Amino acid sequence: MKNRNQNESQQQQQQQQQKNPPYIVDAPRNCPEKSIVLIRPRFGVVVVVVLNGGKLSSVKLERDRKNRPSDRNASAVVSSAPRDDEVNATATEADTNAPGDDKKKMNGLSFSELCCLFCCPPCPGRIASKLAFLPPEASYDLKAEADSSNSKFTLTLYDKADWQYSDREKECFEAFYSRSSRGNRIACLFVKCSPNARFTLLFSHGNAVDLGQMTTFFIGLGQRINCNIFSYDYSGYGQSTGKPTEKNLYADIDAAWHALRTRYGISPENIILYGQSIGTVPTVDLASRYEVGAVILHSPLMSGMRVAFPATKRTWFFDAFPSIDKVPKVTSPVLVIHGTEDEVIDFSHGMTIYEKCPRAVEPLWVEGAGHNDVEMYSQYLERLKQFVSVELVN
Repeated sequence: MKNRNQNESQQQQQQQQQKNPPYIVDAPRNCPEKSIVLIRPRFGVVVVVVLNGGKLSSVKLERDRKNRPSDRNASAVVSSAPRDDEVNATATEADTNAPGDDKKKMNGLSFSELCCLFCCPPCPGRIASKLAFLPPEASYDLKAEADSSNSKFTLTLYDKADWQYSDREKECFEAFYSRSSRGNRIACLFVKCSPNARFTLLFSHGNAVDLGQMTTFFIGLGQRINCNIFSYDYSGYGQSTGKPTEKNLYADIDAAWHALRTRYGISPENIILYGQSIGTVPTVDLASRYEVGAVILHSPLMSGMRVAFPATKRTWFFDAFPSIDKVPKVTSPVLVIHGTEDEVIDFSHGMTIYEKCPRAVEPLWVEGAGHNDVEMYSQYLERLKQFVSVELVN
């Protein structure tokens, strides 16, 4: 009977893996004049490779509509943050007769690298790392103020930032640059939402947005939970220089942390680290090294390999973003938030992170919420208010 149950369990696991493979390649067996190859890594995006006569025609990223969450009638209690997996799909047209076709880049990957990574990956962790970063076209600009004596910059928002307030609220912004330990110039933004705020959120955003696209969300969130917000753009995002990599990610939040501490004189006990999606990675890393007022992990991931390959049970040496191994070192109170129907980072990631936190508080599991609509549910704001205004104060 025991052997029978084990066999049934193994069969169920095999069926589940076949149902949800780490990536799917839809391609015809014989390459006709024009072929479209769809590669679906489990990051909520689709890599579309168009072949014409056997040669590269275009490569682009699109949102994976196959896993698109169903529309809900939930009322927006906060201006929703931009979708974490939204990508402006821009095709890179290549000359089919040019010898340098494989040099055309898509999200930092050439066509030959795409084939190498997805068809015969020498290092699976590289897939997770490469596809985790989807920097959009900059939605803002920073221009130095002529009479500024402390390196202040004027924030100019483009239309794609989708600013939803008046110019009056823009007076709450203070933008400047910091320098990371890896030499990159990091764009920083301080949002003064409340004159009597006790806490400041050090906010690390999702993977396919920049500071400009987050400004409306910052104003709405900060005013409602009575917190100021300090955020920054990762290397290669917005007006930050460099390239988005895991090492740069950790150096970027270090630069933001030191800027917040030195420029504004805010003590660690009054800082709340808030990370969303890929932003939970630098958040956990910083929280494992410094004790702060609190930590909020919104749709966290255990590691890159565990997202791309759900059957992964351990952290391999080549794994990217191993937050699951750092969380036990976090000594601050931790609030974990996750949607039960998350289609990008499975709900199991949030539950496991919660179980590993030494000082985890009551989590928020948003029933029916996906990866990008958690803040659309009323319990999101209610839980944050309770945590910030009651639990941390007492």
